[in-house]
Amino acid sequence: MTELNTQTTPIDQATWARREYFYYFTKMMPTGFTLNVDIDITATKAWLTKHDRKFNPAYLYLVTKLITKHPEFRVGQVDGQLVEYDVLHPSYSIFHGDDLSISSLWTAYDPSFEQFYQNYLADQATYGNHHTPMPKAPQSTNTYMIGSIPWTHFTSYTPLPFTPLNTFFPVIQAGRFTFKDGQWLMPLSFTIHHAVADGYHVSQFFNELQRVFDHPELWLTA
Repeated sequence: MTELNTQTTPIDQATWARREYFYYFTKMMPTGFTLNVDIDITATKAWLTKHDRKFNPAYLYLVTKLITKHPEFRVGQVDGQLVEYDVLHPSYSIFHGDDLSISSLWTAYDPSFEQFYQNYLADQATYGNHHTPMPKAPQSTNTYMIGSIPWTHFTSYTPLPFTPLNTFFPVIQAGRFTFKDGQWLMPLSFTIHHAVADGYHVSQFFNELQRVFDHPELWLTA
């Protein structure tokens, strides 16, 4: 199993390039935003079929690994101090077909896909049949929400919190795949606090993520 990484680096707000925007979007105009795109998953889907691997853990791994290359998406708070986490760990929902309920699980991220895959399978085996909201406790402080709604292909998905946001981590949601013109497309929604990122950052992430899904052999075998 993977040793849980919760390491942080303090952010010096006196020199942080984002400091004025952070103040503006947390104190003057608290704002978050969502962008939605379709990701072509054809190559990754074929690679996973060839190597007898499930899609969901690969999806969680690829998105999480790319987040490790984007410090703006790993900003958190520890005892009132802004920090940058080394990594985030995916927190995702599982569906119970017998009573149509869901549970929230999380799996420790590992740079190795094979190790992360085994971590995911172990969590499913241990907690997958526990019909409670959060069967795996305690939850790590550096988990982010990522999930899938496999029954619906959407063009827009926006989570609506009913209390002020207490996290700066992204919220990511996928939808049902569709096959069109020889391509498998997956809708993907990305929600983020404007204090830490702008549309440019999310757009760059989407562009990079498409390249990741185009070349799974470079990301799932490293």
